[in-house]
Amino acid sequence: MLNTTLKFYHRQAIVELDNVPAHRTLQELLRNDLQVHDTKEGCAEGDCGACTVVLGEPQGDKLVFKAVNSCIRLAHSVNGMAVFSAADLGADQPHPVQTALKECHASQCGFCTPGFTMSLFGLYQNKICQGQTVTPHMAQEHLSGNLCRCTGYRPIVEAACTMGKLPTVHLDHVAITAHLRQASATPTVQTSDTGYLRPQHLQGVLQARTQYPQAQLVAGCTDVGLWVTKHHRKWSHIIDVTQAQELLRLEFSDTHLTIGAAVSLENAWAAITQDRPQLRAYWHRFAGLPVRNSGTMGGNIANGSPIGDAMPVLIALNAHIALASLNEQGHVTERILPLESLYTGYKQNCMAIGEVLSWIRVARPTATEWMQAYKISKRQEDDISAVALAIRLDMNTSNQVSAVSIGAGGVGPVPARATHAEQAIQGQAWQLETIQAAQRALAQQFSPISDMRASAEYRAQVLGNLMHRAWLRSQPASTNIHGMLSLEDVA
Repeated sequence: MLNTTLKFYHRQAIVELDNVPAHRTLQELLRNDLQVHDTKEGCAEGDCGACTVVLGEPQGDKLVFKAVNSCIRLAHSVNGMAVFSAADLGADQPHPVQTALKECHASQCGFCTPGFTMSLFGLYQNKICQGQTVTPHMAQEHLSGNLCRCTGYRPIVEAACTMGKLPTVHLDHVAITAHLRQASATPTVQTSDTGYLRPQHLQGVLQARTQYPQAQLVAGCTDVGLWVTKHHRKWSHIIDVTQAQELLRLEFSDTHLTIGAAVSLENAWAAITQDRPQLRAYWHRFAGLPVRNSGTMGGNIANGSPIGDAMPVLIALNAHIALASLNEQGHVTERILPLESLYTGYKQNCMAIGEVLSWIRVARPTATEWMQAYKISKRQEDDISAVALAIRLDMNTSNQVSAVSIGAGGVGPVPARATHAEQAIQGQAWQLETIQAAQRALAQQFSPISDMRASAEYRAQVLGNLMHRAWLRSQPASTNIHGMLSLEDVA
C-alpha cells in the first residue's frame, strides 16, 4: 500500500521520483523538483486556476482527462497517470489551443494564461477530440475555475469556440497508456517509507485507518490541500481513498442511486442530475470544474462545513449514508443513518475512530416529485455559498403536499434539515399562505451568524425569500409575484 516511488507520464516520458514527502503538492513537485515553471502559483488554495494542469487517467487503452488545481493536489495522487502542463503543448508546433488564444488576442498580462490554456486543453480533449462543437456556454462552464485580473474573458471564450475550427490534433492514447502500464509493471526498490498509503479496497483503507489512527484521510484534497499550503500541516501518514474500488461505485437501481464516497463531485452531480435535470444550474455553481474534478462527494460530506453545497440538496433528497468499519473478525461492517444525523456540531460528526464514510444513497424521483435548489454567493461561479436552500415535495391531485423535505445551508453550525418548515407545509395546500407559514418557521428554527460572506439579517431574509422563490417557480408564468415577507413579518 505504500507509495515509495512516484511514477507518472510527463513530457513524452515516464518520470520516476523517490523520497517524495507525502504532503508535497503536485505544483511544488512540478515547479521545484522538475523545474516546470509554466505552472503558476496564484492563490495556493484552488480559487484562481493559474496552477491548472490536466490529468489523463488510463481506462483500458484510453485516457480520461480532467483539469485540476495542482496547488492543492498531492503529488502522490497522480501516480500512474499522465500529467500535462502548458509546456507540453506545442513542442513541435503550436497546439490549436495556443493558436486560438493567439489569434483571438486572449492573453493580456499573461500570468493566468497557462491555467486558461490547460482548462481549454481539457475541454479540447473531452469535446473537440470527441467530435463535439464548443459553444460559448460550454466554454464558460469549463473555464469556471479560472480567474483573469485583466478582465479578458470575452476573447478567451472566443478562443475556446475557435480552437475546434483548426485542424484537430489527437494524443496517442495507446502509446501513453502503454508507457504507464510498462512503468507500473517495472519493479522498484523501496528506498524509504514516504507515509503515503493508497489502498485498492475498502478493507485496506479500514486496516490502514486502524494501524495509523492519527493518519489524515484524503481524497481530492480540495480542503486538506489548504491545510498544507496555508497552515503548513504535515502528517506522518496519509491514507488516499481514491483507489478503493468499493468507494468508486456509482450505481442506479430501480429505486435508488448509490454514490461511492470517492466518486468525484463532477461525476456524482452528473448522476444526480441525470434523474433531476432541474438541479444542473445548482451543480454548475458548485465551485469550479477543476475543484469538482478533484473533490469527492464523500469528502464534501465528511468535511461537514455548514456552507457545503452538497448537503442541503442531499438532505432534501432524504439521503442516507453508510459508515464502514472492521468488526472483531476483521470483516467490513456498515451502519446506515440519515445524512443530517452525521453532524453533532461545527465540523464535528458522530463517526467513531476507525469508521470511514463509504457511500451515499438517494431515492430516485417519484412521478409526483417537484424539486428546486438555490445557492446565493458573491460570485456566480467558483465561490462558496452564503445561503443555500433545497426543497423537494410530492403533491397529490388536489394540490396538497403529501411529502416534503427541505435542506438548508449557511444558517447554523451544521447543514440542517428545516424540520419546522416541513411541518408547516406537510399536508397543506401548496399556496402562498402555506409558504408564508414556512417562512416564519424557518425564522424560528434558524439563527444565522454574521461573517465575511453575509450578515445574519441578510441570511435570514434570503432564506425566507428562497422559500417564496421556490413557490413562484412552481406556479404558472401569469401568477402574481407579490407577497415576499419582510424581516418584521418573519420575526
